[in-house]
Amino acid sequence: MSLNLLRRPSVESALAASADPERSLRRSLTAWDLAVMGVAVAVGAGIFSVGATAAADYAGPAVIVSFIIAAVVCGLAIMCYAEFASALPIAGSAYTFSYATMGEAVAWIIGWDLILEMLLGSAVIAKFWGVYLADAFHLFGVDLPSTVHLGGLRVDWGPLLVVALFTTLLALGTRLSSRVNAVFTVLKVGITLFVVVAGFGYVKAANYHPFVPPSQPSTTGSVLHESLVNWVAGAAPSIYGVSGILGGAALVFFAFIGFDVVATTAEETKDPQRTMPRGMLGGLALTTVLYVLVAIVVTGMVPYTALAASKSPSLTTAFELVGADWAGKVISVGIVLGLTSVLMVLMLGLTRIVFAMSRDGLLPRALSHTSPRFGTPARLQIGTGVVVAVIAALSQVDLLEEMINIGTLSAFVLVSFGVVVLRRRRPDLPRGFRVPWSPVLPVLAGVACLWLMLNLTTLTWLRFLVWLVVGAVVYGTYSYRHSRLHQSGEPAVRQDVG
Repeated sequence: MSLNLLRRPSVESALAASADPERSLRRSLTAWDLAVMGVAVAVGAGIFSVGATAAADYAGPAVIVSFIIAAVVCGLAIMCYAEFASALPIAGSAYTFSYATMGEAVAWIIGWDLILEMLLGSAVIAKFWGVYLADAFHLFGVDLPSTVHLGGLRVDWGPLLVVALFTTLLALGTRLSSRVNAVFTVLKVGITLFVVVAGFGYVKAANYHPFVPPSQPSTTGSVLHESLVNWVAGAAPSIYGVSGILGGAALVFFAFIGFDVVATTAEETKDPQRTMPRGMLGGLALTTVLYVLVAIVVTGMVPYTALAASKSPSLTTAFELVGADWAGKVISVGIVLGLTSVLMVLMLGLTRIVFAMSRDGLLPRALSHTSPRFGTPARLQIGTGVVVAVIAALSQVDLLEEMINIGTLSAFVLVSFGVVVLRRRRPDLPRGFRVPWSPVLPVLAGVACLWLMLNLTTLTWLRFLVWLVVGAVVYGTYSYRHSRLHQSGEPAVRQDVG
């Protein structure tokens, strides 16, 4: 039998598969829940852990521009997600959308990328949670060891604790999780606004000069830590300048990954044709405003060179440098509480991606069974929780932070182009939201995301290629033969009939 890598299910069969009572999810989320979910996972990852680093190591005060660039690119891509989610409200996000438009091989690649994104994202945030917990106690005069020794292993206990807590909560129900998430999100937004108000009192105009620091040679001494586009162009490794702004945008894009995670909950959303677009776009608007405000304040409080001199620059670092230790204490507590909701949503998204791929047979079908009592894939949630906890507790996963971005961006590229494909193949499908000026805006979104990918480091690309090779081996040895399309003998869909 010849290989058929482009086979794809019809939209109708994909919708029918989601109705399987043993593998279906309960619809319980509203537009408000989705908006809060997007804010929860976005506000925290960027504001509390990435923005200061991008200013110190990439763009200086021009990180403000980096955030704006990343937000615009994300906004274009999110419109594409919103159209897809309103037309095909099934768990799986970009994986599901790609399966219905570009075929199984492409869907596998993007699903494999999303697993990378959300697995590492969960582990990175869990790791940060443990670090910030120790920092918060230290600011209050309590030295709390962040690691324990078990035999010959050095284990970070913080990630184990927080992952165990939210694995249990997510297994008990999505609606319950969203309510707890809302509490943490309100608190986190309140802390963010506090940072803006308190920080403005320490802003000095001189700290914004030069707004775009002149480009200078990179001190890494290796092209592996230079952006891929610079390496291809033969440019010497450098930081700051225009390339620093673009590199910073590629890095702070980490702050916006929450909105593709929201799309994974389409199957659990009430009236998804209306609520998905409203929730995703509303959440993006709020987070963009918060990001820009905080970037203005933090880069105005202290020189970017002072942030660069810090081993681990953060918002707390900025307040400590201006002598406002009292503010640093409040921020540290807010960070610990706020990052919990980031972790919760990422863990939810990871499980829903694996669930969707499992239901299609690309991963073991047993993983897609849902609990009749809770309406969630409880066993899968526990399994992914164990994996996340082990990675976060035992490895230096924060060194792989940019891997999260390249996984997200690759998904954004395919979703953006996929909108054009689905418009052509299925113009008859009801859509609660339509991207304006198609195909111009979807194509622009795809190209912009691709450009940000090229501004990630060469080392990140090499790691990404290794991940893709591993994925190709898994697909060739297991997923292709166990796919439901393969086992049913269903031919590739060449032309859907509405």
